[in-house]
Amino acid sequence: MKTRSKFEFTPFSRKQLQVLSWWANPDTQDCEAIICDGSVRAGKTVVMSLSFVIWSMINFNGQQFGMAGKTIGSFRRNVLRPLRNMLESEGYAIHDSRSDNMLTISKNGHTNYYYIFGGKDEASQDLVQGVTLAGFFFDEAALMPQSFVNQATARCSVDGSKFWFNCNPEGPYHWFKLEWIDQLERHKAIRIHFMMEDNPSLTQSTIDRYNRMYSGVFYKRFIMGLWVLADGVVYDNFDPDTMVVDPPRDAVWEENWIGIDYGTQNATTYKLWSLFKGIWYNRGEYYYSGRETGKQKTDEQYVDDLEDFYFDNGLTRSDTTLIVDPSAASFKRSLKNRGFKVVNANNDVLTGIRFMMTQMNAGIMKWTPVSVHTIKEFNSYIWDEKAAEHGIDAVVKEHDHCMDADRYFAMKRLYKKKKKHVRLIKEGF
Repeated sequence: MKTRSKFEFTPFSRKQLQVLSWWANPDTQDCEAIICDGSVRAGKTVVMSLSFVIWSMINFNGQQFGMAGKTIGSFRRNVLRPLRNMLESEGYAIHDSRSDNMLTISKNGHTNYYYIFGGKDEASQDLVQGVTLAGFFFDEAALMPQSFVNQATARCSVDGSKFWFNCNPEGPYHWFKLEWIDQLERHKAIRIHFMMEDNPSLTQSTIDRYNRMYSGVFYKRFIMGLWVLADGVVYDNFDPDTMVVDPPRDAVWEENWIGIDYGTQNATTYKLWSLFKGIWYNRGEYYYSGRETGKQKTDEQYVDDLEDFYFDNGLTRSDTTLIVDPSAASFKRSLKNRGFKVVNANNDVLTGIRFMMTQMNAGIMKWTPVSVHTIKEFNSYIWDEKAAEHGIDAVVKEHDHCMDADRYFAMKRLYKKKKKHVRLIKEGF
């Protein structure tokens, strides 16, 4: 039988030690919930999940518990893998029934059962109905609907049950901020606010790198750990002095991709992105609005214009890939019928905006003087203030056609899901 190597724990910070011991501390042991919020990479998630299991195994035997992420898959990647590594290193026996999404954990004569849930939408509340639990751990609680959290907490009817929440901040009117963080006394809850500096495993260079990655509202939330509104211009990090450049002379382009935002009456735009020595340049822009011109084009006419766009920019069908919104079904058929390479765009708006801002800050995406409509949109693309007042991050669907096309490119070609569990293990908590 293969022997598992001992997990090397990084020394805990003061706040991490609070999380590990709050349920045994005479000053806080009567509290019924703990909330850990704050910046990214601050050491919240894994130390909370470890503390949750230790608490439950010491205080209960033969009971059922709940653990949830936004999806079961994200929970298994981001929480369960490092958690299992730590627990088995400390002598816990774990059986993972993937078909039932249930863990059976045993140590020192105690055995308990941990059901894994995904809280991604309103229908998720149905998953927890009917089960009796002795505690619940919510990873990224602010990404879950209130109905799921309400149903899950209602299932914890065993005497001594406690709730565990962690999250990164959203807007100040988000339901979790209003119902839990702003009402700690009513819920008999304690709150521990984390910053990256509370994670002793992070070097200063790593902290500096994360500081450079985010801008605007995302910097305030993910770095400063603040619950703030998304308002004003979306891409407030756009600097034309450094981000609009002349394309390199005599460049031999290594790759070509075109992000396409297709509209019937709204504008249709083609955004050509080409790679040279590690930097992507938007060296071609097509923009046509049927609403502004008073004459709408057919799918075939738009494809004709794309043929001209290819010719003008020295492109071939074999060296260029088109990224198109999945909803543009008829237009995609016309493109494929003409032999163009077409892939579906990832239309996750908020993740796409956040990711594109990091690429801009890193100098990976640059625009050129041909990006005329794009530069105008950077100054006109704004957050929806009315939606923000209801706790929802949304953009105003105006002046967004070039913005969408560029986001499609960034998310399809540049975005890669990071293996968070590997970084957690390497960098500690």
